[in-house]
Amino acid sequence: HDLCQRHTKDTLLTIATMDKVLSRISTAAGALTIGAFTVNSCIYNVDGGERAVMFDTLRGGILPDVRNEGTHFMIPVVQKPIIIDVRTKPREIPSVTGTKDLQMVNIKLRVLWRPVIEKLPQLYRELGTDFDERVLPSIGNEVLKSVVAQYNAEELLSKRAEVSNRIKTELIKRGAHFHLTLDDVAITHLTFGREFMRAIESKQVAFQEAERQQYVVQRAEQERIASVTRAEGEAEAATIITKAMEKTGNAIIEVRRIDAAKEIAQKLARGRNITYLPGGSSGANGGDGSSPGLLLSVDK
Repeated sequence: HDLCQRHTKDTLLTIATMDKVLSRISTAAGALTIGAFTVNSCIYNVDGGERAVMFDTLRGGILPDVRNEGTHFMIPVVQKPIIIDVRTKPREIPSVTGTKDLQMVNIKLRVLWRPVIEKLPQLYRELGTDFDERVLPSIGNEVLKSVVAQYNAEELLSKRAEVSNRIKTELIKRGAHFHLTLDDVAITHLTFGREFMRAIESKQVAFQEAERQQYVVQRAEQERIASVTRAEGEAEAATIITKAMEKTGNAIIEVRRIDAAKEIAQKLARGRNITYLPGGSSGANGGDGSSPGLLLSVDK
């Protein structure tokens, strides 16, 4: 009986000890959980390519300093970090505007921009986190319209680099007013209205027609010069023949006749179906006479 009582006491003591241990473990786990939650609420991370500005309810709103990349501490409930992306991002700005000669042009501008890190508290206070949506389209259209209006439609094509540089310079000035840095500005798309395209086509057709007419005039001039030269040559040849006839009589005409006869004979000799019959002389009246030869065409 004593052994049973002793065993019961030991069992109860063991149970009480285990209960105390479990109670302590539970208390420690609760404390760790609360501590972990508290620590997690007191720290925040700023990833690469980002910066943070702090909103403090007790110190008058946005604090003037900027948090860099890494892990930082804050006071829960009192402070709230605002994470802002500061990496360079592209932005396309379309605009339809008029040129100096009142031609409508559709132009698109590609801008690489990023915020000024030192001015993030002021930028967030004035414009919020979507400052690019509020600033870039408005200043982009304003600068495009003011610069394009100073050039004719043809100058936009021939002086595209100059126009792009002027737009870049003006945009950098306007962006600095809103604490934005523009790394690159380029014209990516440039088209004109249908009326201007038809005018260009008509101008090209007229230019080609003018060139063709100029060629025709030059050709006629060359033909006229050739005719004059040919006439002068014939007149000079006639003068030479006249002088030769004055010196030699009809001898030169006979020479020309003989040359012509040789040429005709050579052509006839090459013909297959042509036969030449020389003329015969007649002396019945005791006089000399001759009859011309005959050319016979013999068909086979």
